[in-house]
Amino acid sequence: MLNERMVGLGTARSVIRELFEYGKQRAAVVGEENVFDFSIGNPSVPAPPSVNEEAIRLLRETDPVLLHGYTSASGDNAVKSTLAAALNARFGMDYTGDNLYCTVGAAAALCCCLNGLCCPGDEFVVFAPYFPEYKVFIEGAGGKMTLIPPEIDGFQIDFAAFEAGVNERTKAVIVNSPNNPSGVVYSEATIQKLAALLEAKSAEYGHPIYIIADEPYREIVYDGVDVPYIPKYYANTLVCYSWSKSLSMPGERIGYVAVPNAVEDWELVFAAVAGAGRSLGYVNAPSLFQRVAAACVNDTADLSVYAANRRLLLDGLRGMGFTCVEPGGTFYIFPRTLEADDAAFSERAKKHDLLVVPGSGFGAPGHVRISYCVPTARIERALPVFEKLAAEYR
Repeated sequence: MLNERMVGLGTARSVIRELFEYGKQRAAVVGEENVFDFSIGNPSVPAPPSVNEEAIRLLRETDPVLLHGYTSASGDNAVKSTLAAALNARFGMDYTGDNLYCTVGAAAALCCCLNGLCCPGDEFVVFAPYFPEYKVFIEGAGGKMTLIPPEIDGFQIDFAAFEAGVNERTKAVIVNSPNNPSGVVYSEATIQKLAALLEAKSAEYGHPIYIIADEPYREIVYDGVDVPYIPKYYANTLVCYSWSKSLSMPGERIGYVAVPNAVEDWELVFAAVAGAGRSLGYVNAPSLFQRVAAACVNDTADLSVYAANRRLLLDGLRGMGFTCVEPGGTFYIFPRTLEADDAAFSERAKKHDLLVVPGSGFGAPGHVRISYCVPTARIERALPVFEKLAAEYR
């Protein structure tokens, strides 16, 4: 007898991965240059030189027993102190290393938070459009996902729908800004309104409602857009981060959870996060890349490539008649489809070897996600193909 839910998760790929695999199959038939794959968020810009240089330096200069051995369960103490100092300088916080738990990427950070917080019957609010794995993570922790429908004109929060969805069983709200898949950054006014509402609801229900801030795209923003640091606005916030996107090293799986001192009973909350990490087998994030991340904490990959791709794609699609909310960050754009059925639109695009992900999987039907963390030449070659697709609807 097997866990049927786990069998289902193991045998059914996400639609993103299905398209990605389809693209590889098509490339073997028609040539890679003739497949316009915008399915997956795998950074196309290399890590900055400092990443490789630091990894090589550590490998050459550090005692291998130390370098490849266990760190403390929550991460190397010197690494955590370095990260805390960097966050304090950047956001005016009062972190020490004791506020940080190093994780195997942002996914592990989220799972540690969800499993650490979740009690039987708890609900977790998610705003559409949303990263589909949130549902897997929440249900894996034993919780229930409460989905708030999107406000499609700007992809800020629909507060009327949100207030209707919050109840005494709500344990936390996941906030992903800059957002995957829309690219939208929640404004300061949105965060302030969210904080005020949660403070009122927490008081009404007699228990904290947490924000879990999922921030792997924080550094990837455009045109001077500012990303509010949510702990500055709402005390009961846990921050999940990874260097997968900013440093272009998703395969190294390194991130953290920050539990600020202002969180109610923060030491117990931190213990719950750490206990979840222990239970899930996430103890001791990769030792080498803990140290690399700390050394490169103020660096990023060359994000100007994404800025150029964004402008090229946004202007091109709008010129063809697509409606696109302007992404303030990430490397995704989320245009409305030219027919109501986004899955049918994605299938029609596939006939042109144009791979875009239906928005229904993100909780926002009638849209597709286009990932533009690709070589700029792919976008240049794809724009005439998008035009052919658009012409079929005129």
